[in-house]
Amino acid sequence: MTKNILLSGVGGQGTITAAKMLTFGLMEAGYDVKMSEIHGMSQRGGDVVSQVRYSKEKVFSPVIEKGTADIIVSFEEMEALRTLDYLKPDGAVVVNTERIPSMTVLTGVEEYANDVIEEIEKSADHVHAMDASKMAADLGNVKAANVILLGALVKLMGLDDIDWEDIIRKNVKEKFIDLNLKAFKVGADAVK
Repeated sequence: MTKNILLSGVGGQGTITAAKMLTFGLMEAGYDVKMSEIHGMSQRGGDVVSQVRYSKEKVFSPVIEKGTADIIVSFEEMEALRTLDYLKPDGAVVVNTERIPSMTVLTGVEEYANDVIEEIEKSADHVHAMDASKMAADLGNVKAANVILLGALVKLMGLDDIDWEDIIRKNVKEKFIDLNLKAFKVGADAVK
């Protein structure tokens, strides 16, 4: 059976890096994996979506249809709400409670909703909200929030038996390896 994971965020948050590490880990575990990424104006703070599909059998398409994502991992609150229609009825959402205002919010045309997590909880039975950005800042670098979210995702997926330390070592700059190993553990420990 094919599993579908959707990762969404804003340009610069490391969404694609987390999706690539997830893909490498799944491949090393013997899964057939397809990954796609969509980044609209990501360098300007626009949305970024990565889709990862995996199975022990052949996966033919990298694209997740609406209503079929097993897990949505969102690096920003509003992005979780924006991609919620991809979640299947019994799916789970991991959401970073960081708020990055869009251009319309920054210019005063719209306001950032205060009840985003509550709205997500109305549509999803399994919501894991965490301030991954603060957790990463507490470790010394807010950019490690993506690996905190990856750790939480791996824990939810039950894929603890993959050598994630090796995956991290192969995919981050040497000077950031220790930080990212700690970040991964913090994320995994944050999921009950």
